[in-house]
Amino acid sequence: MSDPTTSNNPLRIVVLISGSGTNLQAMIDQIHHTEVPARLVAVISNRADAYGLQRAEQAGIPARVLNHRDYESREAYDTALQTLIDEYRPDLIVLAGFMRILSDDFVRHYQGRMINIHPSLLPRYKGLNTHQRALEAGDIEHGCSVHYVTTELDSGPVILQAGVPIEASDTPESLAQKVHQQEHCIYPQVIDWIARGRVSLQDDTVLLDGQPISEQQRRCQAKN
Repeated sequence: MSDPTTSNNPLRIVVLISGSGTNLQAMIDQIHHTEVPARLVAVISNRADAYGLQRAEQAGIPARVLNHRDYESREAYDTALQTLIDEYRPDLIVLAGFMRILSDDFVRHYQGRMINIHPSLLPRYKGLNTHQRALEAGDIEHGCSVHYVTTELDSGPVILQAGVPIEASDTPESLAQKVHQQEHCIYPQVIDWIARGRVSLQDDTVLLDGQPISEQQRRCQAKN
C-alpha cells in the first residue's frame, strides 16, 4: 500500500454502493471540504438506478455500474468487480451500502484494505433487520460499527462504534434514522484515521497510532 500520510500522495479510495449513498455523501463532504489526505477515485454500483451514482457525478468522481445480473455466478461477478476496482489502483475499498455478500477470494484479495459499516453494535446483530431485532430484544442501546471486512460476515475487527439510546417510542424507522446520523460521523472519522496512517490492521488486531486500539478508543460518543 502506498504511504497515505502526505497530501502529495493521498489515500486512493474506491467506494462500492447499491443505493442512495448517504454515507458516500458524508465522505464526499469530508474529503472535499477538509484537509483529509484522501481522494475518492471511483464509485461503483451493482445497480444502475442507485442515487449514489448521481452524488458521485455531481462531485466529479468517476461513477461506474457493474450489474450483478449480467453474471452467471457470484464468483464471476466478483472477478469482474475486482478487475474494475483494480483499474483505479485503490489503497482502500469502502463498502457503503453495497448489498452483496462477497466471495472469499474477493475478500482475501483486499485483506486489510476493505472496510464496511454495519448498523449494530457488533458482535450483536450480524446480518439484516438489525433495528427490529434490537427492539424485539428489549435493548436500551443500539448503534453502528465500522470494521475491517473478513470472509466471515460482519465479523471483522471493529475499528470504531457509536451507540444511540433506544427510547420506548422508537420504531425500526426512527431507530434507523438515529443510527444513520452516527454512521455519517464515524465512517468519515475512520477514513481520516486511515488516510493519516493512524489506523492499520496487524493480523486480527486493529492498531491506532501503532498500539492495539482500546475499548475506550473504539467507542465514540454519539453526536446529535
